[in-house]
Amino acid sequence: MNALSGIGMTSERTRTRMIERLREQGIRNEQVLAALGKVPRHIFVEEAMAHRAYEDTALPLILGQTISQPYIVARMIELLLAGRDKLGRTLEIGAGCGYQAAVLAQLTREVFGVERLAPLLARARENLKQLKLTQIRLKHGDGMGGLPEAAPFDSIVVAAAGAAVPQALREQLAVGGRLVMPVGSGAQALVLVERTPQGWTETRCDAVRFVPLLPGVA
Repeated sequence: MNALSGIGMTSERTRTRMIERLREQGIRNEQVLAALGKVPRHIFVEEAMAHRAYEDTALPLILGQTISQPYIVARMIELLLAGRDKLGRTLEIGAGCGYQAAVLAQLTREVFGVERLAPLLARARENLKQLKLTQIRLKHGDGMGGLPEAAPFDSIVVAAAGAAVPQALREQLAVGGRLVMPVGSGAQALVLVERTPQGWTETRCDAVRFVPLLPGVA
């Protein structure tokens, strides 16, 4: 039996512990907790890191990228979902290894992901294929431009930090929709953007640390 098989056999127990820890850290939305509990995080990390998959920490991926810590994934989705029954049509910018898309897919029937790094996108597709999540559609592209051909979106989550929320992403929010993104060139914080018939409102939330949101593709 290899190390990854061993992790797989114990993943249900370690996922349960992860969910208990998230509750202790203040995540209250049971839909969000259930969604994280359904996704085997160990298949999304590098094999050498699989034994650490359910720790509350970001872990390294290829090309200098990271998989976000479970608390941050839970918190961002909790902000999107608060007071709503469902996420609706959802866009993820910075699909990375596919983990957050897999969690989002537990909460909605339509998830679109954009990733600028082709090798990472290929890894995400392989990871998601193992879970047979057919409602996720991924595209190689510049996330700063969003995905206009599939807009508008009820929910947008951005997994990289920018100096400000790109106007293209604001415009792709449906009225009544929400966007969560880390903002800041030095100190970063999650920003919740809500679109109303009158325009957009912004609320500054938790302090965070993310890789930068970069233009272009590679």
